[in-house]
Amino acid sequence: MSRESEEVERPGAVALHGTLSESLRAELIEFRRDLHMHPELGNQEFRTTAMIKARLEQAGLEPRVLAAGTGLICDIGTPAPGAVRPFFAIRADIDALPIPDTKAGVPYRSTVPDRAHACGHDVHTTVALGAGLVLAELDRQGLLPQPVRLIFQPAEEVLPGGAADAIESGVLEGVNKIIAVHCDPKVDAGVIGLRPGPITSACDRLEVTLDGPGGHTARPHLTTDLVTAAAKIVTEVPALLARRVDARSGLAVTWGRIESGHACNVIPQHAELSGTVRCLDLEGWREAPDLVHAAIDEIATLHRAKSQIDYVRGVPPVVNDPVVTELLRDAQTARRGSYAIEDTEQSLGGEDFSWYLEHVPGAMARLGVRVPGDTVRRDLHRGDFDVDESAIAVGVELFTAAALLDARIAL
Repeated sequence: MSRESEEVERPGAVALHGTLSESLRAELIEFRRDLHMHPELGNQEFRTTAMIKARLEQAGLEPRVLAAGTGLICDIGTPAPGAVRPFFAIRADIDALPIPDTKAGVPYRSTVPDRAHACGHDVHTTVALGAGLVLAELDRQGLLPQPVRLIFQPAEEVLPGGAADAIESGVLEGVNKIIAVHCDPKVDAGVIGLRPGPITSACDRLEVTLDGPGGHTARPHLTTDLVTAAAKIVTEVPALLARRVDARSGLAVTWGRIESGHACNVIPQHAELSGTVRCLDLEGWREAPDLVHAAIDEIATLHRAKSQIDYVRGVPPVVNDPVVTELLRDAQTARRGSYAIEDTEQSLGGEDFSWYLEHVPGAMARLGVRVPGDTVRRDLHRGDFDVDESAIAVGVELFTAAALLDARIAL
């Protein structure tokens, strides 16, 4: 079977409206580049919010800025009379990261020092905007079979994530399903990655302080040796946890900062450690705070150090609903064929899209953004992160096809 005939024979593949015009493709690329040049951190996305709002209003829509002043929602279409949860939701995150943009030779490099869209949120935002513009035109023509809500969420990178605040402000009221994408620099543009069940990890933040009398390095037996205590916590807490939790939960503590002391011959009186706690399943994540506290206290006590632990809850794993995941599979197949889909692994990265899935069924797809044939290894959260901008159209087509196909399934 040829790829063309496969697309035609897939259920729902015929007469799917909502393809992108060349002018809209070009506009969306320019919109993404503008966002990329003007990155804003979580809860500071005022310019970004204003840009999205202005473009949606230009399309005749009525976006509503969230109460905190950044982020917005926009409804497209009118719910049927008596419909309790009529909205199919599309979510995008809009914030950037506090790292410098190190790309060279591109005109859209960040103009803001130590700020960069190094996680692809500018792409996520542009894809959701593009889908909204296409769906709004379909609604104007009477071709939108169900109402759609766009959610442009702030502060995804700020634990515990802006999703919780957005939900509290009512963005999920009337929503029956929700979908999202996340850029994946390991997947070629034109392809999406799908996985039913857990697709990301839970992620929490851990801050530990140790205190003791300190003293001379000639007489460590008379002191609380905080450097040794800190080193033991760094190396032994992960080992202890590995024996106190089901290995299949993937509970992992990884340290990113350790700081103590000012002189080579002085045992310090204070030490600080920072790290993250990640977990692959919900049950393990719920047990993690008590287990981590106990392990740290045990080692600190052994070394006569006074410990203070600040365990900051982050986000649970994103657990894709299998039905909504299959909807995304059908949508991508209808637009580009099943060859444009690959199975994807569970990541240890955290994503606050998980909070939405605590309330309504939904799924996140990985959106390939690698230039086909590129052999350079790239990753998220790096200053040189960039995308093949053809992925924007792929994401828009995925979102629009999913909204249209879901309406047919519901009927």
